[in-house]
Amino acid sequence: MYEIFEQLLQKYGVSAYKVAKESGVTQSTLSDWKRGRSTPKTENMKKLADYFGVSIDYLMTGKDEPEKKETTLTPKDERDIAKILEQTKEQLTSQEGLLFDGDPASPEAIESILSAMEIGMAMAKKKNKERYTPKKYIKD
Repeated sequence: MYEIFEQLLQKYGVSAYKVAKESGVTQSTLSDWKRGRSTPKTENMKKLADYFGVSIDYLMTGKDEPEKKETTLTPKDERDIAKILEQTKEQLTSQEGLLFDGDPASPEAIESILSAMEIGMAMAKKKNKERYTPKKYIKD
């Protein structure tokens, strides 16, 4: 059973100390569990399962793999992206002599650039959310 706990630690890049601190399960409980001296009580198993967003069954058996929630952008994220895109659009349209393939940049070319930037920025924000707050994006 502890092997599954260790796999979850590696998967989410956290230490047993951090899990103990944030879940409320004592380090001595985890240490005893690791050494095979005991198995955490149901209450502590629930805390650990909740921390990783898995079921108690998964924590004990390794079956019933957790599903990820879809990462979504908040309204603030969308406003931030829109603000950056607007600033970029102003810079692109105010420049004299902006050329693409030797021709002056058309409004359509500028819109294409901005659309690609918007998609890339949204993907980057979602990836960062998953990477830096992984617990939040695990299905309950």
